[in-house]
Amino acid sequence: MVEQKINETKQVSERAQHFLKVLIERYIQDGHPVGSRTLAKDAGLDLSPATVRNVMSDLEDMGLIVSPHTSSGRVPTDAGYRLFIDTLLTVRPLTAHDLASMRLGLEGPANPNALIEQATQVLSGATQLAGVVMMPRHEHDAFRQIEFLPLSAKRILAILVTGDGDVHNRIIDLEQAYTPARLEQAANYLNSLFKGQDMGEVRRRLFEDLKRTHRHMDSVMMQAVQMAQRVVEAAEPKDDYLIAGQTNLMDFEELASMDRLKQLFDAFNKKREILHLLDRCIEAEGVQIFVGEESGYRLLDDCSLVTTTYRVEDKIVGVLGVIGPTRMNYQRVISVVDVTARLLSAALRQQ
Repeated sequence: MVEQKINETKQVSERAQHFLKVLIERYIQDGHPVGSRTLAKDAGLDLSPATVRNVMSDLEDMGLIVSPHTSSGRVPTDAGYRLFIDTLLTVRPLTAHDLASMRLGLEGPANPNALIEQATQVLSGATQLAGVVMMPRHEHDAFRQIEFLPLSAKRILAILVTGDGDVHNRIIDLEQAYTPARLEQAANYLNSLFKGQDMGEVRRRLFEDLKRTHRHMDSVMMQAVQMAQRVVEAAEPKDDYLIAGQTNLMDFEELASMDRLKQLFDAFNKKREILHLLDRCIEAEGVQIFVGEESGYRLLDDCSLVTTTYRVEDKIVGVLGVIGPTRMNYQRVISVVDVTARLLSAALRQQ
């Protein structure tokens, strides 16, 4: 349905696109549904109220705007924001004052972890939203070998060795007993799949395998994937990403209910789903934007995530970005995210 609506936007007239752009910019600015009278005034066009209402009706029929509750005004939908971002938005450079302030925010830290923490503060401070930075993933952090040793009938010790020689152990309780031969078969299967691969890619593949049903997988393979994910999770750094400015989200009415905030803050603390979302961005080019349901993560349905990668010695090592309501100032946020990535890459290169 969303794809159908997006295809329909190809038929949006230039006048309707102009009205959509003006409506979204007004809604981003004050957060109130936009009525036809306000829209006509902001659009600067000499049109009758009936004409304006007809254009708004067309935009609503295409799924680009919607009337919330009983309000006579309209607000953008995710599809409306997507059209706005892809075709109507003009991203302008930050001011010299903004650039100087952001550079100052990343001066001084003497180690990479401190720089990462400073970068989250820069993102948060410059956007008044939540800034998030994934901890660097290093090239040598690779999957080398996994073994499963039986401790009792339904309990095993999983041992994962990574490329830099670190050894990670985890005791796993199984739903059924496996012979040493079957455990060896499971380990051989995983080693053949993942040996030498970057741990980030291993995490992504395991996560996707558990989300899908593989009819070609027998029970040993499925159990192996489940066991591997648990030990790979144990091998992840304690802080996979840092986040700052979560309380800024309390300033937005659409996110400000206690239940909604609690769910969001729990998601930030648990980290797992957001980390998988950031992992999806690590191989993408340029700035990536997930609007509402596009993230595939239900707790972010009312939010947008704007990300890009950062580098060390021309190698992508992580992702940074901003999380906020779909009603965010994309023009500014995109510039802030892009500039922060460049500044952080330069600062890490000097370490």
